[in-house]
Amino acid sequence: MKQHMVIDSPYGPLTLVADDGVLCGLYMVGQRHRPQEETFGERDDTLFAEVTEQLGAYFAGELKEFTVELRLTGTPFQRSVWDRLRQIPYGETRSYGELAEALGNLGASRAVGLANGKNPVGIIVPCHRVVGANGGLTGYGGGLDRKQRLLDFESGAALF
Repeated sequence: MKQHMVIDSPYGPLTLVADDGVLCGLYMVGQRHRPQEETFGERDDTLFAEVTEQLGAYFAGELKEFTVELRLTGTPFQRSVWDRLRQIPYGETRSYGELAEALGNLGASRAVGLANGKNPVGIIVPCHRVVGANGGLTGYGGGLDRKQRLLDFESGAALF
C-alpha cells in the first residue's frame, strides 16, 4: 500500500512516498520523471520519522551518509547504478564513464545516465554527484540549479 507525505527543504517541498511503510520515492517539485501524484497513495504526515530526521541532519550539515531502508523499483541495471551512486562519498563526484567502468561496462555511459535520471529517491541516492567527463554539470531530474546547489552545499561552498 502506498502513502506519502510532503516536507519542506532548502530545495523546496519534497514528496516522500512509502510502499508498505518503506521509502520508495523522494521527489522534488518540477522533477523530470516524477510519477503522477495519484500514484503516491494517501497522504499521511506521520510517516517517515527516521527519514525526516536524517534529511534534517543532512541539510544541517551533520549527516554525510543516509542509512534509511529503501525499496527501489527498477531494472536490474538501474538498481546496480543506484547502488553504485550510494557508494559515491559525500562531497565527491564521479563521471558517468567512471560509473560505467565501475559497473564493468566501459561503453555504458549513456545507459548509466538514463538510469541516473530515473533514480526514484533523489538526494538520499545521490544522483546529483554524477557529472560529465570534463567535470561539468549535465542533466539532473531536479534541475541543474538544484544540482549545483547540492554540490556546493556538500563541498562546503554553501550552507543553509
